[in-house]
Amino acid sequence: MSDTKQSVTVIGLGPMGRAMAGAFLDHGYEVTVWNRTVSRADALVARGAVLAPTVEEALASHELVVLSLTDHDAVYAVLGPAEAALTGRSLVNLGSDTPEKARAMARWAAERGAVQLTGGVTVPPSGIGRAESSVFYSGPRQVFDRHRPALEVITGRTDHLGEDPGLAALMYQIGMVMFWPAMLGYWQAVALAGANGLKAADILPHAVETANSLPDFFSFYAERIDAGRHTGDVDRLAMGMASAEHVLHTSADAEVSTTLPAAVVELFRRGMDTGRAADSFSALVELMAKP
Repeated sequence: MSDTKQSVTVIGLGPMGRAMAGAFLDHGYEVTVWNRTVSRADALVARGAVLAPTVEEALASHELVVLSLTDHDAVYAVLGPAEAALTGRSLVNLGSDTPEKARAMARWAAERGAVQLTGGVTVPPSGIGRAESSVFYSGPRQVFDRHRPALEVITGRTDHLGEDPGLAALMYQIGMVMFWPAMLGYWQAVALAGANGLKAADILPHAVETANSLPDFFSFYAERIDAGRHTGDVDRLAMGMASAEHVLHTSADAEVSTTLPAAVVELFRRGMDTGRAADSFSALVELMAKP
């Protein structure tokens, strides 16, 4: 077995896996790769990676195994038939899935003599190998510390959140909870602009300014939410409801999709129905926590 600090196996060669394997090669690591579609390894092999013909041989190559697969079901499907080769392996599981599935996967690995670090990658493939990029990790701290130099090849920032293997998956999903609705909100804005003769470039400065204002709102409300204080001293749910309805009506008038703004109005309406019209619209947090 090679020196674990200078060798790694990468299983899964989609765009993310190829970027990770490439970053390891850039740093002089011995890299073994495996992928169902063998041709995806061609460019990496040309650069010096070793293509393992089987998953068993890929696992046997090095202690550190980076898994870049779609989700945990894919991990079971790939590793399950080769579970006898898992003993003694450190699995860095970077596939996206739920916190509970990450915990179950860690137990499954432990039962087969392996340890799992769960990872949540916060950047697209183009961000792999960059000092400013980050990945959340959780799981055994000892394993994280031992392999930290290799993890810092993937991204310069490596944040260990705790021993619970579900924490990294949770933090990743929290990011996605915010990312997808935010991007859909932007698509909604672009569609609305287009229906009124404007291009995406025309609204870009305003869109960026709006997005840049959000951190101040996050910081302002975080303390109040943690204290359970939703008093309507700075805003009121009723005011938010009126604004959300105006967005819905503007979209309807422009004959663009109302799916997203209608969902927002529905949340505000449910808050109003609980008798909290005079409270801050942050009270919707409690409604969303206990639907």
